[in-house]
Amino acid sequence: MELLVYGPLRSATGGKRASVDPTDRTVKAVVKAFVDAYPRAASQLVDETGALRPSVRVTVNGERAAPDDDCPPDAEVALFPAMRGG
Repeated sequence: MELLVYGPLRSATGGKRASVDPTDRTVKAVVKAFVDAYPRAASQLVDETGALRPSVRVTVNGERAAPDDDCPPDAEVALFPAMRGG
């Protein structure tokens, strides 16, 4: 599955696209597969328990998606990491 990544996630992936092979068809499984493949990105996406950070946004086919939402293998998935600043 191909993902589009934004912000500081690109430094972990080396570009704006990343490939993952999730074990399930949920957003949560896609994020876990991404973190497993790119561990440097973990702090941007998940907390110490592995839960998605509240400020992280995941979209599936252009629509905001929750962790338990379905994520078909041919979906366009984008990850927007937690952003800090003000």
